[in-house]
Amino acid sequence: MTPQDLQIDWLRCFVAVVDAGSLSAAAGEVHRSQSAVSMQLKKLEDAAGRRLLERGPRKLQLTPDGQTLLGYARRMLDLQAEAQAALHGDELTGRVRLGVPDDYAAKYLTPVLKRFAPKHSGVEIELHCEQSPSLIPRVARGELDLALVSRDHARRGTLLFHEPMVWVGSAQFELWRRDPLPIAVYEEASLARRGAIQSLAQQGRRYKVVYNSSSLAGQIAAVDSGLAVAVLTQCSAPPHLQVLGAEQGLGPLIPMEVGVYRSRESRGNKAVDSLHDLLVKTLRLAGAH
Repeated sequence: MTPQDLQIDWLRCFVAVVDAGSLSAAAGEVHRSQSAVSMQLKKLEDAAGRRLLERGPRKLQLTPDGQTLLGYARRMLDLQAEAQAALHGDELTGRVRLGVPDDYAAKYLTPVLKRFAPKHSGVEIELHCEQSPSLIPRVARGELDLALVSRDHARRGTLLFHEPMVWVGSAQFELWRRDPLPIAVYEEASLARRGAIQSLAQQGRRYKVVYNSSSLAGQIAAVDSGLAVAVLTQCSAPPHLQVLGAEQGLGPLIPMEVGVYRSRESRGNKAVDSLHDLLVKTLRLAGAH
């Protein structure tokens, strides 16, 4: 039996459903009715001869075959977009001032930029690496166009995913046995700092701040050198450090709400629009740990 061609419209609906998490949410993305999106998915599955999506308790979930096809589908859609841009002369140009904390840069931002750069070589990315409490006011003032941040309230930009927080320490020093507990913290406005102190307060555990640093590298250095234990985002915790928990007498931590926040001044800027949309589509899936 000769395999059927996988049509672009089917693939576009498939990717939209994966990124949006449901048929109804994807319908608006592709400007079709929910029933039309469902029909497109059925046609794609029939052509592929494989089940691509299963309905989970909260959202649609990829099957192993669906996960395999997803990477090809994104590449095919990207290539089509490049071809259209080349033919119609609508190549994006300009500059995007983008902010990101060190915690999120490698795991979350790098894959997005790898997809964005080949398609939009005429766009210059000006990257600023700072902690969220510094990035948020810079976006609000229009000094940055976009930032990937830990949200300080529910209306701050577009929510992408929840990032778990973890206690980390060095197995060599076992500082979690000390009383009071020596801790390394970020700056005063840091949500990670607030979360750490709140968790310790709920346990009634005594602590002492022995190290302050606004950088991820500084926090890791403090733990490595046996000065303190620290709270890090799960994605940034180095594998050589020990993740601590109830066994070491440390309580749970509230996850970070990670979102993309953009300035009012950047509205209508096509280069910013394009990167913003790619961040949302890519990281809503990537952040689903």
